[in-house]
Amino acid sequence: MVQLYKNGAYLLNGNELVEDNQDAAKILASKMKNVPSKEEAAKNTMAYNILKNHNTSGNMDKLQIKFDRLTSHDITFVGIIQTARASGLEKFPVPYVLTNCHNSLCAVGGTINEDDHMFGLSCAKKYGGIYVPPHQAVIHQFAREMLAGCGRMILGSDSHTRYGALGTMACGEGGPEIVKQLLSKTYDINMPSVVAIYLTGKPAKGVGPQDIALAIIGAVFEKGYVKNKVMEFVGPGVANLSVDYRIGVDVMTTETTCLSSIWTTDSQVKEFYDIHGRPEEYKELNPGDAAYYDGVVYVELDKIKPMIAMPFHPSNTYTIEDLNANLEDILADVEKKALISLDGKIPFTLRDKIRNGKLYVEQGVIAGCAGGGFENLCDAADILQGKSIGADEFSLSVYPASQPIFMELIKNGSIAKFMESGATVRTAFCGPCFGAGDVPANKGLSIRHSTRNFPNREGSKITSGQIASVALMDARSIAATAANKGYLTAATDIDADYGKPKYFFDKSIYDNRVYNGVGKADPSTEIKFGPNIKDWPAMSKLPQNLVLKVVSEIHDPVTTTDELIPSGETSSYRSNPLGLAEFTLSRKDPEYVSRAKEIQKAQKAIETGKKPLDEVAELKPVMETVKKICPEINKGNIGFGSTIFAVKPGDGSAREQAASCQKVLGGWANIANEYATKRYRSNLINWGMLPFTIDAGKLPFKNLDYIFIPGIKKAVEEKAAAIKAYVVKDTPIEFDLKIGDLTDDERKIILDGCLINFYRN
Repeated sequence: MVQLYKNGAYLLNGNELVEDNQDAAKILASKMKNVPSKEEAAKNTMAYNILKNHNTSGNMDKLQIKFDRLTSHDITFVGIIQTARASGLEKFPVPYVLTNCHNSLCAVGGTINEDDHMFGLSCAKKYGGIYVPPHQAVIHQFAREMLAGCGRMILGSDSHTRYGALGTMACGEGGPEIVKQLLSKTYDINMPSVVAIYLTGKPAKGVGPQDIALAIIGAVFEKGYVKNKVMEFVGPGVANLSVDYRIGVDVMTTETTCLSSIWTTDSQVKEFYDIHGRPEEYKELNPGDAAYYDGVVYVELDKIKPMIAMPFHPSNTYTIEDLNANLEDILADVEKKALISLDGKIPFTLRDKIRNGKLYVEQGVIAGCAGGGFENLCDAADILQGKSIGADEFSLSVYPASQPIFMELIKNGSIAKFMESGATVRTAFCGPCFGAGDVPANKGLSIRHSTRNFPNREGSKITSGQIASVALMDARSIAATAANKGYLTAATDIDADYGKPKYFFDKSIYDNRVYNGVGKADPSTEIKFGPNIKDWPAMSKLPQNLVLKVVSEIHDPVTTTDELIPSGETSSYRSNPLGLAEFTLSRKDPEYVSRAKEIQKAQKAIETGKKPLDEVAELKPVMETVKKICPEINKGNIGFGSTIFAVKPGDGSAREQAASCQKVLGGWANIANEYATKRYRSNLINWGMLPFTIDAGKLPFKNLDYIFIPGIKKAVEEKAAAIKAYVVKDTPIEFDLKIGDLTDDERKIILDGCLINFYRN
């Protein structure tokens, strides 16, 4: 079904794989006259050539990328533009799209959501951007329809910025990386490894793109097989997938922790661009005659069955067939895993969902950038035609990903099929994907064709005694379950007649409503500010020496950005840095905020000319020990702040607030065994936080301990590989921290205290 190669491999003529083992040289010599070296063959991947065309450094090992287009939505663009304005923004140098698909309901906190939208519209006018009003399109569907282009690169401030199926390399990063592009700076990374996702066969009837995606995620995530690498989709199976189908697989590549993705393109992709009125954006993309890949994920499409990702991660995958056959055992295992995700703070069970030997779910949702595509919804509607979802607990909500898709579904009768079955149809909205829409009842189980199923992602609150959970499935099996009135059913277990209607795109919907200011910046436009839109607080430079208090200690195998800063209703406060910071770690460690604020008082005292020991009395014995270690310490050469330890933080969303909220509360660092994603580590750096790592199993400190790091500024300046630190005890415990590779600019950002300070300087 899904096989991971132990070694790299050559791909010959885009079709034949030759694994890099002891027989490779002989096989290659029999098939080609001039066998290229691995280094030369690696230059024949699609990814390498797209990156080369966008690299400004002249060094393909150290990339400095400039993107063609940028995207953000309404829980990120305010902070991004505020950061860019503070750093000298004059106009948007490339097309920048501001969509409004997250806080679309304007239902939390009074006027603040619509205030953000008006801020976005006024900035699009002032700086020359594109503004997509609420309910028109989710961010990624608009980008597919109006921004993507073969060979182009797009950067977005949402982690699911993935348009590889359309020949576009796209990355989702935190807001500061967008800021750099807005200021005509670059995205700096080492040349990433490239892994081939080799597709063969054709999916069985009823198997959808989410099934393929979940099978891949389940195979690669835990092993880190594609972490921070580019996934390049090749092989004969690509041609057997429609473009909508490819898009559905591609958007989920984010959940593998890869950096980006790219697919071969063909006549079907050309037709996509023709349909959307942008034929000039198509060109054929294929790897060279002999391309070398650092690994291979071999996918037999015809062998994949309908899948389900059980709570609380997209990699917690099973076939629906296996789950239904082993309900008690699998659900018991999921409950055990949940004890880790939920810290044992609240009782959690799924076995109470077993009714007459079948699994009953209370809710189905097909939505957003993953589920709300045209083909997904047409197939789901065909499954439900003439059926009823019933009048019991089970409900079904459907969200087309854009108004053009919605209109076409109305014209071809699919919307009527949904409504006749008892399903409700809503406008384009990302809420079900991050906990701001369709929150189930307490202890409810929701099946969703969306992107994530982390704890609380559906909107429940453990700290308030509320718990619900999400399992990820494909739209077709969700519809089959709905037709079976809530009893879990694979789409392959029903006989459906899929009509496969042709898609027609009506661009007039956007022409009539979307503001396009590209090339028409008007500096005289006055930006509209609501009362919740606040500037970033002042942030200090990195001091010569540093005292950190550990204010949270997390030993989960992986910590998501949702756990660092919750999604859902907190999104409404993302234009207010200090207001949002009050929610930091609120669902994981409710004591974090008060502890961070307490030690922050010492740093604020220094900044205002007061004595830090007068503000934080518990520092007195700490400083006595610190001065024994470093007698030259004084108020002018030391700083105080907080840090957290987490085993592997940063899986999930690109949201910069996972880092910035810690920073505005006085956070100077994270300490981890490793970082789950490149984007979270970048967020830490861009907010002036030290991304420390420490070897697993060698933790010398515990929560509430103080750590002293002498000469930290000098260590960063001099690119020290290891940084000496001390746990402050009666007898100090010396240990080493690592900081990893940093570019020269990243070092300066950390030294200056944050990206804003860096650009001001």
